[in-house]
Amino acid sequence: MDKLKRVLNGRDAEDPGPLAEVVDASSLSWSTRLKGFIACFAIGVLCSILGTGLLWVPRKGLILFAVFYTLGNISSIGSTVFLMGPMRQLKRMLEPTRLIATIVMLLCLILTLCAAFWWHNKGLALIFCVLQFFALAWYSISYIPFARDAVKKCFTVCLT
Repeated sequence: MDKLKRVLNGRDAEDPGPLAEVVDASSLSWSTRLKGFIACFAIGVLCSILGTGLLWVPRKGLILFAVFYTLGNISSIGSTVFLMGPMRQLKRMLEPTRLIATIVMLLCLILTLCAAFWWHNKGLALIFCVLQFFALAWYSISYIPFARDAVKKCFTVCLT
């Protein structure tokens, strides 16, 4: 980790810069990390609620919803970086048990914004928001032991 700090900051490990503190989440106090998590998560929830409220705005409502909902999800996901640190978060997102969920979730986030800004297709934006919700939910429950198995079993029982 010291070598990484020196490379990122171009200085000695004894004098870490702000970038090294972000990379090494353990250098932040638990109180600071918790406050960062709460702030990012609250911003994420606020953006999602605001987006839902803007859904009813004439002509641009669906686009505003898609953008704010996506920004809210990005902020909510980013909030966990404060608890785990960016490198540990990235490693956990890329673990084999979460890799597909991570890819689908990130793809849905990107496609929602593409549908809203570049393709100007409100229907696709709404579909990608719904997929984004399910992808984020599936990704999130991957952190709860046996939750995915329970959800699969529940759907199997409901569908049969």
